[in-house]
Order: sequence, then C-alpha cells, then structure tokens
Amino acid sequence: MGSLWADQNELFLPLVDGIHESPPFGAFIRNLVSRTYARRAFLIISLANAMPEQEPTVIHIAAPRASQEPPLDFRRLEALRLHPYGSLRPGRVYALDEMLNYDNAGELARQREALNEMNIRYGRWLRVAAGGVADAHFLLVREREDFSASAVAVLSSIAPHFAAALRTLVALIEARLQVAMAQAALARLGVAQLAFDWGGRVMAADPAADAMLSFTMKPGPSPERRLQLLPDTTHALNRACAEMASAPPGATRVIRIDESRDLDLLLRKSDLALSEPCALPAVIGIVRTPRREAAQAAVGTLAALHGLSSSEAALAHALSLGESIVSAGEQLRLTSETARNYSKRIYEKTGAKGQADLVRLILTGLAPFA
Repeated sequence: MGSLWADQNELFLPLVDGIHESPPFGAFIRNLVSRTYARRAFLIISLANAMPEQEPTVIHIAAPRASQEPPLDFRRLEALRLHPYGSLRPGRVYALDEMLNYDNAGELARQREALNEMNIRYGRWLRVAAGGVADAHFLLVREREDFSASAVAVLSSIAPHFAAALRTLVALIEARLQVAMAQAALARLGVAQLAFDWGGRVMAADPAADAMLSFTMKPGPSPERRLQLLPDTTHALNRACAEMASAPPGATRVIRIDESRDLDLLLRKSDLALSEPCALPAVIGIVRTPRREAAQAAVGTLAALHGLSSSEAALAHALSLGESIVSAGEQLRLTSETARNYSKRIYEKTGAKGQADLVRLILTGLAPFA
C-alpha cells in the first residue's frame, strides 16, 4: 500500500500535471530519478508530424549529487550508434549492455570509451510509443553500481501511464495549434475577442484583446476579471450581458468602450458549440481596429489569385484601401491614363463589375490574411 501511495504522489499525479508544464513532465522526471536512484536522466519526445529538421524536445534532469555535472548529450549518444532507438520494443526496459555492439570489437571499444567519458557505467533505456502520434525515450544512468530490480520495475510500470499522458499532450498540442491559428487570423484583421458570462465577467480574452484593453482583477476565493471601463460603461456592459443571456440567438448590442480611441465593443449572444463539461459564455465581445495586411504580401497574393501583373495587383490593393484610381496611380507613379487602363484589365481578370465590387472581392478573399 505504501508503494502504491508513493507511486500516486511521486509519479502519477506529477505525470498528469506535467502535461501543462513547459517543457512537459519536468517534476515527473525529477521524481523518477529520485525513485530509481539514478544519477542523471533525460527524456526525448518526438512528435510524428514534426518537420524533419525540427529537433525533438529533450529534458535533462540530474540528481542533486550530480547537479554540477554537464547534462547528458543525446546527440553524442546517437553518434555512438547504440541500439537504434526506433527498433526498441515499446514498454521494455533495456540495459546498457543490450545497446552495445558486441559484434565489432573496435566499435565496442569506441562506445565504451565514450560512455566512460560521459560517466555512464550503467544505464536503462525505455521507449514509450503513443499510438503513432509521438514517441518518447527515457535514459537513466548511474556511475558506481547498477540499477536495482525494484528501480527497473518502477521504470517498466510507468510505460502505459506515460503513453496515455503523451497522447493527451499531443491532443493538447493540436488544440493549442488550432487556437493559435484562429487567433493569428483574427489578429491580422485587427480583431480581438472576449467571452463574458451573464454578469459581465471576462471568462476568456485572446492575446489581441489582452494587448488592446485594460482589465481589473477582484481577488478572493472566486476572483473576477472585468474590463476596466468608466462606471457608466461598466454598468451598461453588465446590463447588456444579463439581458442577452436570455435573448434569442443572433441578438447583438454595441457599446462604445473608449471614446478617445473610437473603440466600440460588439456584443453577440454566444452560439459556441463546446464539448461538455464546460462553462458556456453568455456573450462574445468583439473589438476591431482599422488594421490592414502588409501591402507587399497582399499584392503577391492578389497577383497569384487573379493572374495580375505586379503593377496591376499593387493598384488593386491600393483601391481596396479606399484610394481613387487617380490617387492610387499617383502613389504608384502611374499616369492617370495608365491607371485607368490597368483598372480595366483588373476588372476583366478578376470579374469585378467596378471599383466597389473589386473592393468587396479583395476584402472577402485571401489577401487580408497574407
């Protein structure tokens, strides 16, 4: 029973918490080093869809008695051509002797010499496979005596638990990627979003909102985060959130939140579909600033999308910024006659029925995300 309690508190709970650490699983590895009396250790995490040149995540941990020693060099270990990591059977603990090349005396001597230089006399390898989405490799080393049977048993027992944690980590990484993509796309359009509960409390704010707006935090057992606004504006926001919580789908409201910056907050009754369990927001708030994409990237995108020349694409982009044909042409050092001729070719190639239709086509297309 004592061993089970120790495993729960020293290994399994830190394993769950370690999913949210950066880098992940640091406390878990430290406790594993302590439980197995290892001197040094590292964990290598490789994601299946990582780019070929992307380095794996390597987490080094040393016991207090080895804190002044250099970390293990996994690249140097790879260069020793020990038993190839990819062919290790997942879940099986390998001893150092099983990794050496006994078929080649010269190679064996080279491997042993390098390991001695790294103060590696005894070692244990463990590969954990997470359903094809990720691989992890543990290496624990000692210098003076080999690992005990109980230490090897502890290392072996963590394999299925770590595989589950690794699958969860990969799912979390995918969710973070989805969020980052959505936030980056909105930020390119100058859009910031917040989620409010029925009382006007901020449940979540994206990075653009955090950078654009000011917040206050009420301390206590249930801390409240709110927008920092003038009292009348705060009252209007709280009342709007309370009313919209029971409003029909599609309900909207606009509140001026900063007169000096001409900032308006669009409130929309939340229609987000979230998996349970979750705390559903009552209202989504949207703030937008007059931000446009980088001209050079947009011009290249317009040229590729519609077969425009670089000059035609530049003129089309200038028109989407609200310029007239003549003034846009002047900015591009075109005569008024040349600008008008370009505009006719632009309308023909894009299918736009005029300048207003061209602006609509550009603003609803891919150029703003370039």
